[in-house]
Formats: sequence, C-alpha cells, structure tokens
Amino acid sequence: MIRYQSQTMRRFIETYKTCKPRQYNKFFSKDALEEYIAFILEKHRLKKFITIHISFTLLLPLYAIFFYVYRSPWNVVLQKAKDPIALTAIGLSFKLALITAILNTTLGFMITWFLIRYTFTGKRWIDASIDLPFAMPTSVAGLTLSSLFGGKGWIGSLLGEHQIIYTKAGVLLAMVFVSFPFVVRSVQPVLDKINSDVEIEENAWCLGSEDTYTFSRVIFPLSIPALLNGFSLTFSRALGEFGSVVMVSGNFPFEDLVSSVCISQTLEQYDYTGACVISSIVILGACVFLAIMYCFRYYFVLRKK
Repeated sequence: MIRYQSQTMRRFIETYKTCKPRQYNKFFSKDALEEYIAFILEKHRLKKFITIHISFTLLLPLYAIFFYVYRSPWNVVLQKAKDPIALTAIGLSFKLALITAILNTTLGFMITWFLIRYTFTGKRWIDASIDLPFAMPTSVAGLTLSSLFGGKGWIGSLLGEHQIIYTKAGVLLAMVFVSFPFVVRSVQPVLDKINSDVEIEENAWCLGSEDTYTFSRVIFPLSIPALLNGFSLTFSRALGEFGSVVMVSGNFPFEDLVSSVCISQTLEQYDYTGACVISSIVILGACVFLAIMYCFRYYFVLRKK
C-alpha cells in the first residue's frame, strides 16, 4: 500500500512538472496587468468611470433631496423654511463652523510651521497624533470630550460653574477637535517643499530682506492656496459634524441646537419634508461658501503664477 502511494505521488509530481501552465496564469502576468491598466486608464473610459462615480455618490443624493422638496407643497416648504428653530440652528451651525475654521487655520499653520522648521524630541509622535481625529469615530470623540470636560472630568471639575459641556462652547470644542487635522495636512506639503528649497529664502536674504519680511512677502503668500483649501475643508467638516456634537451639547432649541442635530430630530418625528428643507438650506449655504473660497483660491493661484 505504501509502495503504491509512493508510485502514485511520483507520477503526480512528474506530470505536474511536464504539464503546461494553466490557462488562467496568463491573466496574472506582468504584461497582462499592464494591458489591463492601460485599457482602464484610457481617456474616454476613465472619463466615463469618473462621471458615473460622481453621479452616483454625489449628484444623485443631492438630486433626491431637492426633488423631494420640489414635489412637496410649496406652502409647507415655506413654512418649514421659516421655522425659527430651524433658522436659529442653521445660523448657529454656520457661525460655529466659521469660528472653528478660523481657529484651526491659525493654530494649524503655527503647528505646521513648528513641525517643519524645527527638530525636537518627540516630533514624529506629535506628527502622527495629528491624524488621531481621522481614525477616531465621532461618537468616541464626543464621549472622550464629555469625560474630560464634563462636570466630573479632569478639566471640567476645575471649571466650577463655568462648564463647557452642554453649551455652545462644547459644540465649538467638538468641531475644533474633529476638524483639526485638515489645515495641518493641507499646508504641510507646501511648507515642506519651501523648507527643502533653500534658494527661495536665500534669494530674499541676498536682496536684503529680513526674516519677517521674507515670511510675510515670500513664504506666506506661497502657502495661501493651501491655507484656503484647509480652511474650506475645516468649515465643511465642522458644518456637517453630528456624532460628537450630539453628545457634548444639550440640543435645546435657541441655545445650542445645530443643523445636523435638528435634521436628526426632525426625522425622528417622521417629518421628511422638514428634514429635506433644512438640508437643502444647509447645502445651498455650503455651496455658496465653497464657491467663494474657490474664487479666492483661483485668484491667489493666478497671482502666484
């Protein structure tokens, strides 16, 4: 029996060595993969793929919201659009998102400048920790902020009557936390390139420019498009934040209720028309803001050229 098995195994090995490779192996060769990539990356096919992808992931959901509003009775739409609770929540959301974008843009540029221009112990750990809000779920971020700044938290217990959680300051804190990395990651490649290209600063110094003048007239103007990009991303992220905000705010109308939580509460009441109307107003306001920021970026890019 053992001899029969050994002969069978020997015959199998000899057959495997002498047989031709299977037909499907050619599909995984290097030449075949290069042909597939070239086939996919052709201009007209890539254009169709991008158009279909953007249509299904971006345009179709927006069309569904606006079409639902369009089909609703206009008297109901106007009533929901004039609701003081919704208007107050939308105004507070835009106001806090703008403050968040200003704070994160200022602090983010300073932190990026410090990371690029200086070498110190723990630099890599600080650089890696900046991406922590990206990896952390927003609900976990809200729970962390509540545990830290709450009435019984490490910092909240020291504040006494001046509490942050369940106020507008808590909403602002949550927005700042979740949108913090955008400015840093937008400006960091630009400052890194300027720092590696020593000729830019040396030419300014050779012309008699001081450090302050070199920064304000040479380095900072080159980073303005990236700053505007990070500002837009921060504003958009803060405007749509929900998971952390709902845990650190009291969610009371006319106090600290923001648009994202207001939409959620409207859906819980099965008021789909009201939720779509509020969403449409927020989307239109965000589109206007992004259009303005795009014009600013376009202007500074042309000016730099």
